[in-house]
Amino acid sequence: MILGIIGAITITGVATATLPSDDLIISQKGKRFGPGDVALHVGEHITVVNDDDNFVHQANVEAETFAFDSGDIEPGAKAVITFPTEGDFTVLCGIHPKMKLAVHVQ
Repeated sequence: MILGIIGAITITGVATATLPSDDLIISQKGKRFGPGDVALHVGEHITVVNDDDNFVHQANVEAETFAFDSGDIEPGAKAVITFPTEGDFTVLCGIHPKMKLAVHVQ
């Protein structure tokens, strides 16, 4: 979304793009998350990318303080998960239950 990356427009009309800082990419490939363990601060996000050519994946979090459901992530697609609270979370693929990503948020 273009509006999400434009940081400011100067008086001369030139747009300045600002990208999210510290974009942490998590790959879904070979029915695994890679890396499998990450640490974040409250409010930071991960971008989960389906790098498989022939598998649909998901990224789901179910915790007392936070829940997220990406729905199906087709090959080449991505989902962004922002973690709003402290805690230890597990991101699972609802299609491949052995896929697990540990996220530690402080």
